[in-house]
Amino acid sequence: MNPSKHAAVWIDHNEAHVFFIDPEHVRESIVHSPHPHQHLHHKANTIGSGKVQEDQHYYHAVAESLRDAHEILITGPGQAKLWLIKHLHHHEPDALEHVIAVETVDHPSNNQLVAHARHYFDVTDRRITF
Repeated sequence: MNPSKHAAVWIDHNEAHVFFIDPEHVRESIVHSPHPHQHLHHKANTIGSGKVQEDQHYYHAVAESLRDAHEILITGPGQAKLWLIKHLHHHEPDALEHVIAVETVDHPSNNQLVAHARHYFDVTDRRITF
């Protein structure tokens, strides 16, 4: 099966849902963080910021899953989408060139995300003229 030229990603710190979308089919893969975390709360008078560290292995695995996509829409509720962009910038610049948008999206259903991505890619495809 040929990979779709369109990919939409919904990512948080625990997992990334990667959808490859063409006019007739949708293929989903899920990349799990090898170190899922709980929400951290900073306690007064303790050492450390209470912030989650970036997991480069996780972001690399997500980038690998996107290797064949020509256009990528990255979505998610928090900072993980920005950390993915940062990872692509530093480690996967070829993949970064295929990112066409980054959007804050809370927790849509798979169908909602695919519908949004289909609309988004349809609009961007109409802008391309040959």
